[in-house]
Amino acid sequence: MPDVGLEQLLEAGVHFGHQTRRWNPKMKPFIFTERNGIHIIDLRKTLDRLKLAQQAAREVVLRGDKVLFVCTKKQLRSVIEVEAKKSGAFFVTERWLGGMLTNFQTIRKQIRRLKELERGQQEKSFEFYTKKERLMLD
Repeated sequence: MPDVGLEQLLEAGVHFGHQTRRWNPKMKPFIFTERNGIHIIDLRKTLDRLKLAQQAAREVVLRGDKVLFVCTKKQLRSVIEVEAKKSGAFFVTERWLGGMLTNFQTIRKQIRRLKELERGQQEKSFEFYTKKERLMLD
């Protein structure tokens, strides 16, 4: 990843935070000021943390561990998908389901159930369902 400067972060709008009424107090050290009801993020601290994150990611990759890209913003989905595929990493670009990491046993059951339903739909074994129930499967 090329080195990113303060000007690039500013041009990308990284300094725009959330509305002042929707903030997390743990973010206070990283908030530079407040303008028009929006927190302005300190870009120097952001740049420092970005470099730390870059180094941590580099170490993970060098160890041979897997990386998971998560991006649910519509504007960036295609970029994340392309870059994750290029690097052989995993990615989530649709809705993040709660428990995907911490409660994967339950998620796995739901995936199996979905596969069963899709298989049953292909094999036409859902004739005994009502019309309404069949429409819910489509």
